[in-house]
Amino acid sequence: VIGQIIPAAAALYYLCNMKIIKLSYKDFRLSRSIIKETLSLGMCSFLSQISLVAAMAAINNMVRKYGALDPVFGQAIYAQIPMAVLGIVMKVFQIVISVVVGCIPIVGYNMGAGLKGRVRQLFTKLLFAEAAVGFAALLIIEIFPRGLIQIFGAANESAYYTDFAVKSFRIYLCMIVFACVNKAAFIFLQAMGKAVASTLLSVIREIIFGVGLSVILPVFFGLDGVLYSMPAADILTAFFS
Repeated sequence: VIGQIIPAAAALYYLCNMKIIKLSYKDFRLSRSIIKETLSLGMCSFLSQISLVAAMAAINNMVRKYGALDPVFGQAIYAQIPMAVLGIVMKVFQIVISVVVGCIPIVGYNMGAGLKGRVRQLFTKLLFAEAAVGFAALLIIEIFPRGLIQIFGAANESAYYTDFAVKSFRIYLCMIVFACVNKAAFIFLQAMGKAVASTLLSVIREIIFGVGLSVILPVFFGLDGVLYSMPAADILTAFFS
């Protein structure tokens, strides 16, 4: 709660003390054209988040279902390991992918200024930058998975926990380079005002591939199929992106 209040107060202070722009009461009047554009872009983010929630729900259900069939994780004492590990893996993924969102104000500003040539250059640079971020994350994940696990307090956990966590990091995030590039494409389209295209790509990634593969692959590969669903979805989405 405190973490929400302090940034809100800081934002309010900043808005009231901008040197270039001075707000007045008339600036708060509702404009139909602005509301329409805001809602279209806001709906894009909303649907993207809902799609992500649906994908995570499907993955969690599959982990619970096929984890119960696993010789080790089917035991009551180890039953919570797959879900806990996957939560850690997804948190690390979210930290890496959050870097992508920083391009929105830069792209939006240049689009608004009509500098389309600069926007095209930004897209090229963005793809290279995000691929570099993804590659750096990949090296850390593949080489130091145990170090990442320790950050989340796994020192006193069982060997089954550690082994599954290492396996999950290395498989689930092995295509994080593609994931970063895909997310960059989604965000770039949104920043350009192309809400439909951005939303469509996000839905394809999270619902069609994210949910679909997480349901289908475990049928053939068991609990490992849930882990394979993430890199498979990222590779397939890259073609659409």
